[in-house]
Amino acid sequence: MKLRYGIAALALLAVAPPALSAQNALVSSMAEIHGITRTNILATARNVPEDLYDFAPTDEVRSLGAILGHIADAQYFFCSAAAGEAPPDRESTEQTAEGKAQIVTGLEASFAYCDAIYARMTDAQAAESREFPIAPGPMTAASILTFNSTHNYEHYGNLVTYMRMNGIVPPSSGG
Repeated sequence: MKLRYGIAALALLAVAPPALSAQNALVSSMAEIHGITRTNILATARNVPEDLYDFAPTDEVRSLGAILGHIADAQYFFCSAAAGEAPPDRESTEQTAEGKAQIVTGLEASFAYCDAIYARMTDAQAAESREFPIAPGPMTAASILTFNSTHNYEHYGNLVTYMRMNGIVPPSSGG
């Protein structure tokens, strides 16, 4: 009986998904989470009507458009730190973009920048320490990229609330 289970376990390992046996499985799995945030945030940016870009439930919080611009700016900060390079010289999307089209363009560019970092990073590089200005000490590149996805989801939560307050079903709920 034990032999039968052992053979079955080996057979399952032989047909494991490629990501599980990939040389850079850690970075690949982190890129998948990054891809989910990209899908939901870009769908939000593209699908929310332009007149809601100025919506903020109170004067003390960022507007929907400002949150999207902030996400764009922050991604350059996080992903460049994870890569161990200076962020690209660019204007702040949150501070300078005017209207939906410019915010969406800035957001798309920031995701493309991070996608390129993921594409060239290996698991060995992900384990390397990097200086990260908002941390009490160095962090691994993997931790910084994870922080980026966490930050994206933190603000996607804000966006979900804003959409729900305006009768919009969020992309992650099938909207």
